[in-house]
Amino acid sequence: MKESVFLRGVIVTAEKNIRIYYNKAPVIIFGLLFPLFMFFAFYMGRKIDMSVFFPGFLAMALFFTASSVGPLITPWEKQAGTYERLLSYPVSVNTIILGDVLAGALFGLIITSVVMTVAVLFLEVAFTAPILLGLAIVLGTICFASFGVLLASPSVRSPSHIMMFSSLIRFPLIFISGIFIPLTELEGMGLILAYISPLTYLVDMFNAGLTGTSAFPVAVDILALMLFTCVFLLIASKFHKRNLAKGL
Repeated sequence: MKESVFLRGVIVTAEKNIRIYYNKAPVIIFGLLFPLFMFFAFYMGRKIDMSVFFPGFLAMALFFTASSVGPLITPWEKQAGTYERLLSYPVSVNTIILGDVLAGALFGLIITSVVMTVAVLFLEVAFTAPILLGLAIVLGTICFASFGVLLASPSVRSPSHIMMFSSLIRFPLIFISGIFIPLTELEGMGLILAYISPLTYLVDMFNAGLTGTSAFPVAVDILALMLFTCVFLLIASKFHKRNLAKGL
């Protein structure tokens, strides 16, 4: 009984987030327009091998789409005064967090599926391991949706402050995660930073699924994404509960 109530709370929270936040300007800008502009900036007019470029672009698109919803929800609701009302219902903080994660993951999954379809139909992108590619998309959307919820955990009621903070965190990650510079060409501090970036392992899984080559064993990529997901969720839960206890 408790499990069914918990699951229903997660689904209802996610449904509410989908109806309200998918069409918000920050989600559209950072989740859709930015990856599209980055694609045009780095691909159009250049003789780039799509098989080499596309895994990194796909990872970047998934990263920004899946993590664009979470940072907006909590500060927006705190500013509107609806966060406390939501907590008055029979839901816990963890239920709300998982609902936010589900909404972000579904957004990332939908947009990434559209990108993959367009790439296959019009850019002649082929993949060697479709099951592995699908697994990478699912793990990546959940991981970075969790990351987006974590970015919303600071006790700030202004959505603009959280979006600015999340941009300061997300933008550097795309430059140290093997998207523009392959891992094999990184060394020193750049390689160390790549190892601690969750995006690195998603890029590597996409490379394995699309080209059949990867810098790490696939099992390492899978375990890394799952571990980062758990860490993001645990830290987000801790911060949200602390803020609630302090009335923030």
